[in-house]
Amino acid sequence: MKNTQHTPYEEQLHTYGRIWVGIALTMMILAPVAICVYYNAWPPITAILKALLGVAPMYWTVGIIEVFTYVPMLGTGGSYLGFVTGNLTSLKVPCALNAMEAAKVKAGTEEGEIISTIAIATSSIVTVIVIAVGVFALGLLEPVLSSPTLKPAFDNILPALFGGLGVVFISKNPKIAAAPLLFMIVLFLIAPGLSGSVSVLVPVGVIISIAVARLLYKKGLLDEPKKPEVDAK
Repeated sequence: MKNTQHTPYEEQLHTYGRIWVGIALTMMILAPVAICVYYNAWPPITAILKALLGVAPMYWTVGIIEVFTYVPMLGTGGSYLGFVTGNLTSLKVPCALNAMEAAKVKAGTEEGEIISTIAIATSSIVTVIVIAVGVFALGLLEPVLSSPTLKPAFDNILPALFGGLGVVFISKNPKIAAAPLLFMIVLFLIAPGLSGSVSVLVPVGVIISIAVARLLYKKGLLDEPKKPEVDAK
């Protein structure tokens, strides 16, 4: 039987991860509460419940799906850090996958978890620095950022990011990538308005990929992954 006990390192990650997630949730809740206290302006409870009824079920569903989708990719430390700092789909996950690809390690391994955690931590630090510089230099950068010439570039940052990563991962096993790719192309051609639902559609693509990979594996049509070359030195 496989040993499922956590190592001391993993136990520490879970301990500190739960603490920081709890602190982050508390601060997120206290921010609007502090504003209400300072300005003595409290929204009616009925208005809050009505607003939550429209958006909360969707966000709860997406949040649960993202946990099952991203945790196997990011590992324990990377998952806690990524979910606390946020922006997983468009930033943290691509950074972690690209770092593991560059380091030639696999997700789900100890090496992959370490690389993933370092990549997400670095991404978080860089993001904070860039945002801080942007806030202080907003007056100077505003004419440049609002320029009509640059607008198409900002509108296509996310497709360009995933396009670059897609070339690397699709080329590894195009048989698995073909099904979710064709599904998304047809879906967006039929319903272009769904292009803004990235958080929901990424897990859908993952489920399709897993199902197709399982089917190809059972039929013996799945290519064997290439083993990385090990330097004898």
